[in-house]
Amino acid sequence: MQVLVNAMEPVRKNRRLTSVVGLLLALGVVSLPIGAWINSSADTTRGVLFELIIWGCVLATLLYVTRVEQRPLASIGFRVPGIKDVVVAILAGICILATLAAVYYLIFPALHWDENQQLATVSAVPYWLQVLIVVRAAVSEEIFFRGYAIERLSELSGSRSAAALLSCALFTFDHVGFWGWHHILIAGPAGILLTLLYLWRRNLWVNMGAHFIVDGAAFLL
Repeated sequence: MQVLVNAMEPVRKNRRLTSVVGLLLALGVVSLPIGAWINSSADTTRGVLFELIIWGCVLATLLYVTRVEQRPLASIGFRVPGIKDVVVAILAGICILATLAAVYYLIFPALHWDENQQLATVSAVPYWLQVLIVVRAAVSEEIFFRGYAIERLSELSGSRSAAALLSCALFTFDHVGFWGWHHILIAGPAGILLTLLYLWRRNLWVNMGAHFIVDGAAFLL
């Protein structure tokens, strides 16, 4: 038995190393200030460039999981959704949207806060680019901050709760660059609810669906 344990130790160390590198790639790149620079205006070219960069990061992460870590995409939450998952995604999206609407329409006015400038920047780009932004946010943020971060941080720390808290915090502060510090009251609750949703279903498709409903209702309707 001890021989088997000793033989498995290099495998564990290699898996820990690849997980750390993967986390730096998945979370480090999207946390760079390049997003704030590119999204600082309503310039369509800049917007497209940013979307291409993030989609490239998404592809790199998926390839990293399958080629470098040599693990299935199910290891970061890509599981075939069922009818129940579809229903949960829709209901979760509506609940999260209602929560954020309450914050935006009740708390923000009471504190004399608004996001009119940021919303005007997003609204100024062509509608097709707005759609791309919403789809990209739903896909990339759930892969980076929920699927990959929670699963790999859980393995490294041995605590799913700690992994969830850290990934949620990273998700929240990642939105400060463009939206400003007051947006924590939006990104924070959204991050908490999406994190709880992932911990419950462990299915990225559910999270992506709920995330799309929230952002789609906010920016596309």
